[in-house]
Amino acid sequence: MRKSGVLFPVFSLPGAYGIGCFSKEAYKFVDFLAKSGQSYWQMLPIGPTSYGDSPYQSFSTAAGNPYFIDLKELIDEGLLKKVECDRAKLKADDKYINYGLLYENRYPLLKKAFGRISDDKRSKVERFVKKNKKWLPDYALFMALKNAHGGASFMLWEDELRLRKPVAIKAAFQKYADEVLFYEWIQYEFFGQWEKLKKYANKSGIKIIGDIPIYVAEDSADVWAHPELFQMDEDRSPVAVAGCPPDAFSADGQLWGNPLYDWKYHKETGYAWWIERMKNCMKLYDVIRIDHFRGFDEYYSIVAGAKNARKGKWKKGPGLALFKAVKKEIGETPIIAEDLGFMTDSVRKLVKDTGFPNMKVLEFAFDGRDESSSSDKTNDFLPFNYCKNCVVYTGTHDNETLRGWLDSIKKAELAEVQDYVDYHVKNKAVLTRKLVRAALASSADMCIIPMQDWLGLSNEARINTPSTIGENWKWRMDKDALTKDLSAEMKKLTRLYGR
Repeated sequence: MRKSGVLFPVFSLPGAYGIGCFSKEAYKFVDFLAKSGQSYWQMLPIGPTSYGDSPYQSFSTAAGNPYFIDLKELIDEGLLKKVECDRAKLKADDKYINYGLLYENRYPLLKKAFGRISDDKRSKVERFVKKNKKWLPDYALFMALKNAHGGASFMLWEDELRLRKPVAIKAAFQKYADEVLFYEWIQYEFFGQWEKLKKYANKSGIKIIGDIPIYVAEDSADVWAHPELFQMDEDRSPVAVAGCPPDAFSADGQLWGNPLYDWKYHKETGYAWWIERMKNCMKLYDVIRIDHFRGFDEYYSIVAGAKNARKGKWKKGPGLALFKAVKKEIGETPIIAEDLGFMTDSVRKLVKDTGFPNMKVLEFAFDGRDESSSSDKTNDFLPFNYCKNCVVYTGTHDNETLRGWLDSIKKAELAEVQDYVDYHVKNKAVLTRKLVRAALASSADMCIIPMQDWLGLSNEARINTPSTIGENWKWRMDKDALTKDLSAEMKKLTRLYGR
């Protein structure tokens, strides 16, 4: 069935206190989607972010981002006072997020709220911890120990803690008991607020597409608590790390630095960790988009310590066996396979064998910088080449906005875009909308348009520029952006193209 939706990070919502969160603005956005005839809200990962503030580098694959907790709800519960939140100088509706300010000023507010929880609330938190005992105590202790070590990577902790010696871990749980409970309470609040928002979205006819990274961050509770899952040496240091090879966009390739999985170990355990991860995701989301899906077929392995990704090698991943194990354990799982990047016949076969819809990016249909996206008519990203079982995007979080992209491509490529949509007037605002229509009109069963492209915004609203750090993941939508006229236009086009 043909459906459409919007790609929009939680952190990009407008509202008070410095960052988008599970506030009234999130509920208003759900209302806007429903009124606009949409079926999906696709988010970026919602885990706690680490160095660089990227949602794809998280301290945990299971935990939620403390920044997304609505402070106003804590005020309503009597755990915070409005004046305390106002004094934190977390400005409302700023155009860009100041992560440094959030880190310095939001956690003290959460600490104040935690100090005021009732005995009844503590009991509820303890019950929540028992339900999530497979990951939550380890994560909470990990965060408490990071604080005790001035935020340093666990790789720099003393051996007893870094290597998780049982006596040292038991002593740490006792020494930092209150700090551990603080981080457990944060997760209790996060998931309580998230469940209410998701329930509201589903009741309004909106399904949530959650985005999960294939890899985990090196400095994470997952790696610290379960080093056996990864290619690590006896000293718990990575042997090889993830990335992708050089291409037309990056001469050095991309050095992500994530530890690579020990797929032999995962196979021996029946892929138990991945099955548990997917179970957790299905509790959170209606559909799961797996980032860098091609890594399940072959993954790019870079020797740990390398300065760039030039000398990496492709190695075989788990392939279809992993997804057969997941299906056997938890049944059919709605998954979108992000199969972008360097493609091979074996990757295409894996996607086909799983039956998962893959991704098409309209920008790639005309951008000669991407070797897989030349301008010839066999290009997989041209709409007339789509199969039905795919998801079309105008762009993703890693791309320029549609309007920004139109400003950056070569004249010949721009001319081809104009020919394709039969619009030759030099009005890029209209051309942007023509491309949105082309995506909606395509044969793809699902169409997801980034909110910035519906708003016609240029690259000041770009979410991420790969291989850069410091200026990404910051854009926030203007509080007056969601107009009745935009909603009416979205609904009209959605109906026009049978979505």
